[in-house]
Amino acid sequence: MKTRNLACRLQHGFSLIEMMLVVAIMGVISAGILSQMNEAQQRGYSEQVKLDNFQEARDFVDQFFRDINQIGYPSSRLVDPASLLWVPALSTTSPYGWTSPYINDNRLAIGLVSINRNAIQFEGDMIGNGVVQSVIYQVNGSGSCGLCLQRSQVDKVAGNPLPTTSGGVQGLNWGTEVNDVLSDPIFTYFKADGTQIVIAPSSPPIDISTSAGAQSLASIKTIKISLTIRNNSVIDRKTNQAIETNFEGEVSINNCSMATTGQATSCQ
Repeated sequence: MKTRNLACRLQHGFSLIEMMLVVAIMGVISAGILSQMNEAQQRGYSEQVKLDNFQEARDFVDQFFRDINQIGYPSSRLVDPASLLWVPALSTTSPYGWTSPYINDNRLAIGLVSINRNAIQFEGDMIGNGVVQSVIYQVNGSGSCGLCLQRSQVDKVAGNPLPTTSGGVQGLNWGTEVNDVLSDPIFTYFKADGTQIVIAPSSPPIDISTSAGAQSLASIKTIKISLTIRNNSVIDRKTNQAIETNFEGEVSINNCSMATTGQATSCQ
């Protein structure tokens, strides 16, 4: 009899309370694991967005550096001021005297054309085919995206190269380089001695339409790029803030090109 009772006790299963405790413990453990997995997944997505933003900014800076290294040709030292390629471009009354229609020949790239805090225009052979292209980088250049930095590249045509006037740049072809750009300024310009060319937020662009503008453009040696990209649709789980990426770079103008003035160039 005692042996049978002992066997019955040994075969006795878990009680309801014991089962509930086990289920509760497993639930807590599972919830913790799932929470960690979800947080890790969201964190991984946030890091991927940061990486994508950084790569987008880097691709833009690489493209910009390649463009800057191609601006302006032929060198002013290779151009005869008496040739038809030059005339009627520069006034001979002063080193920085300009006469309309500026350097209007589509075979001649004049280098920097116009600069601003968030826009820059220049000319050069960008693809190495012997054809001068006019390139513009500008925030919301197409007018359809308020926070995107866009780029346009078109073949130069004869005429005033400034796009706000007739002739010159025609049929601008905008493509988006970087989205969600908050930087202001994006472009900062420095002379050879390190002096910054200050452009106030409300100031008009510095361009080749005036002798003072031509002198300023010719004095530029270095261009600094500062990009701040913020994607408000993705929140960083660590900071609980919208993801923000910063990228900076500098490029020097080494080409002894026309540099908008003819004789005085930024690399002298």
